[in-house]
Amino acid sequence: MSHATATAFWTLAPGQGALRQAPVAMPGPGEVGVRTLYSGISRGTESLVFEGRVPKSEWQRMRAPFQEGDFPGPVKYGYVSVGVVEAGEPALLGREVFCLYPHQDRYVVPAAAVTPLPDGLPAARAVLAANMETAINGVWDAAPGVGDHISVVGAGVVGALVAWLCAAIPGTRVELVDVAPGRSSLAEALGLDFSLPAAARQENDLVVHASGNPEGLRLALALAGDEARVVEMSWFGSGEVTLPLGEAFHSRRLTLQASQVGHMAAGRTTRWDFRRRLALALDLLRAPCLDALISGESDFQELPALMPRLAAGEGDVLCHRLRYPTPS
Repeated sequence: MSHATATAFWTLAPGQGALRQAPVAMPGPGEVGVRTLYSGISRGTESLVFEGRVPKSEWQRMRAPFQEGDFPGPVKYGYVSVGVVEAGEPALLGREVFCLYPHQDRYVVPAAAVTPLPDGLPAARAVLAANMETAINGVWDAAPGVGDHISVVGAGVVGALVAWLCAAIPGTRVELVDVAPGRSSLAEALGLDFSLPAAARQENDLVVHASGNPEGLRLALALAGDEARVVEMSWFGSGEVTLPLGEAFHSRRLTLQASQVGHMAAGRTTRWDFRRRLALALDLLRAPCLDALISGESDFQELPALMPRLAAGEGDVLCHRLRYPTPS
């Protein structure tokens, strides 16, 4: 690893980002030096970070594993990095790996912090790993059963992955619901049924909400059948949400449950850890159809100008991938 400096993306203040250089050390015992191939932008969470909308009460819980700085900024944040090991532990040299690291072209981390990609998983698709982990945890929390009628509200990356996982359970009828008609092509690519909100199937056994919009959560409650569970996977940051918990919410005996990837789903903690869950996520990503979740790609150097547009919701963005330069 011959380079003595690294370039990283920092949020300097709400709505303002820049690339900064910093020294990068040679890896010591038990460490690896990684050259980044791709990173992925987690549009929901990273938009809240970039816009300074992380509530002060969540500043510690929201810290990423290798974050530098503090909210609201300056802060180096991110957790989707795919690279190749160039130095350090001999057993990992030359391996393509996933790491929960911010957007940075080179870095040194403990060898235990990287997970080698399984055979058959392209590095370019592995940027979906954190989203897949979130989806897996959400499905565990939701506990869908054989034959269930399931509605997933919000055809973003996480919602689409949740629907795709649920559809693999025998006998289930899964419908992906979104306000954007164009998301029907994503549903088709994943082998899923699609509906606009007005035509969405009601009386579902299970509803998962992942739209990031309060209107979506209200719709999720309306689509649930009697005594059904509604699982909330969106995070609204410092925003407040008003819900119709009067009307028929009580008489229908609905359950509203939160799911968050930072804690292992109930009943899994004695046998599973985060490393095992990540390995499962990477293995599941070998399915080629999941390339449909990558909606765009840009050079890493473009990120300071790109991030304000992504945070503002410009374009029909799913997962936006950043490509890093190869050595000359």
